[in-house]
Amino acid sequence: MSLETDISQSKFANEHQKLTINIIYTANWINEKLKSLFDKEEITQQQFNILRILRGAGTALSTLQIRQRMLDKMSDTSRIVDRLVLKGLVKKNACPADKRLVDICITAKGNCLLEKLDLYQESIDNIPNNLTEDEAKLLNELLDKIRANE
Repeated sequence: MSLETDISQSKFANEHQKLTINIIYTANWINEKLKSLFDKEEITQQQFNILRILRGAGTALSTLQIRQRMLDKMSDTSRIVDRLVLKGLVKKNACPADKRLVDICITAKGNCLLEKLDLYQESIDNIPNNLTEDEAKLLNELLDKIRANE
């Protein structure tokens, strides 16, 4: 389907305006697909992202370190971590080097949940399955170029 059909808009001021709207619309479309996968496990995309960051780090991280690695830079990392603590998916410990900081690490329960969610990885990877490898590479380069315009 075309953007024009999906949002019932037939005219844009120019191709740059259409591109911006298309990126926003497509990002929301992908987020909805991902949300449906995570809803089954009663976890948000942000919580999933934090769990993946902690698993990938292989060591405890501070909320600042987690925030630097997050996809959603506007999120309230401390609040999300607190919710993960309540679910038993991560734990907080006093930082031995600086008592003012808290180290966050993933728990065995958190790792088990990620292993379960790893089974969905193929579904996630297949969201843009109608693109060839070369098209996906080109789109990645173009999106990087847009963000480099800051």
